[in-house]
Amino acid sequence: MTESEQAPAPAEPEVATAWLGWVVFIGILLCGAGLINAVQGLVAGFDENFYRSSASGLAIDVNYAVWGWALLVLGAVLVAAGGGVVLGYRWARVVGVVVAAVNALVNLGFVTAYPAWTILAVCFDVSAIYALIVHGGEAKTLRITRR
Repeated sequence: MTESEQAPAPAEPEVATAWLGWVVFIGILLCGAGLINAVQGLVAGFDENFYRSSASGLAIDVNYAVWGWALLVLGAVLVAAGGGVVLGYRWARVVGVVVAAVNALVNLGFVTAYPAWTILAVCFDVSAIYALIVHGGEAKTLRITRR
């Protein structure tokens, strides 16, 4: 067998840095925020008297059923993106950044109903956007590629 017929040498494995833990934490945080959004959406859909203000007092004047569905859908997408980020998929980084931005805006519209969660959710979303944009590529070292 000549040199040109030999199989290529395997590529050096990418080295994980300390930021990998941060990215995995953000993936778990996205899953947690998604679950909380889903629960919050279910509560808004079934018991609109639970919240501090009436639906007309929200930043955007829609009833709680609409907010409930929006939070439920965003919650499901956040859980999927968080799982994908933990597994190191690039599509999950993109989806995670977009959905975290949308989630921050939706929660800002919900601020009069539940201000404490809104502050936490927006902080989580901003942290997730930063981590996914700057260090999100670190998670690809978790995936095992098949050859």
